[in-house]
Amino acid sequence: MRTAFFVDGYNLFYGLLAGTEFKWLDLPGLLQHVLRVQEPQAFASQIHYFTSGVKPDLASRGVLSKQAQDTYIRALKAQGVNVHFGRHRLEPGRAPRFVNKQTPASRADQVDIWQLEEKETDVHLAISMYRLATKQANAPAGECIDQIVLVSADTDMAPALRALREDFPTLRIGVILPHREGIKREPPGSLLECAHWTRRLITIEELNAHQFPPRVPTRKKPACKPEYW
Repeated sequence: MRTAFFVDGYNLFYGLLAGTEFKWLDLPGLLQHVLRVQEPQAFASQIHYFTSGVKPDLASRGVLSKQAQDTYIRALKAQGVNVHFGRHRLEPGRAPRFVNKQTPASRADQVDIWQLEEKETDVHLAISMYRLATKQANAPAGECIDQIVLVSADTDMAPALRALREDFPTLRIGVILPHREGIKREPPGSLLECAHWTRRLITIEELNAHQFPPRVPTRKKPACKPEYW
């Protein structure tokens, strides 16, 4: 079963990797492992990774954070991952002041803030899944994608998955939630309803077992694991 993965990089990082020692993740290896457990006859034919570039001025380590992301993306590309970029938008705005959890938000008490939004990534991911499914109608025998797997817990993806289920009934849909073992999160029901199967969490053992080597060969200089990772 030929499988195409579509990975929400932002969701993956903050749902699974942030604050851990596992950021140098061998993403293709982990996805193939999860797929093999779920469906032993399936294999990864394509992996698409959607992200936006780090803004050094707002990153915890400034330029080092941007360099680390760039290095990791070079490692992913060297392993055949297709990387797609969106962008960040930073604009001034206003929002209700936070007092405490017992005090409701009020439009009458607002403060000035900077609004940082990731733009184009979600729409690009959704359209890319649908376009791939559409192209299967004219694909040569033996090259058709039999299954699309979304790696995200973002419920904004539910309409896209629902459309795929309705318009391409022979296409299997899987969902891998980038939730780390030991952190309690409510599973997004709207995504689960659209999928033929779901992996609800990734274990610490799986993360530890699927890390890139310290130096990943590329066409140019090796991609080396950032020291602070």
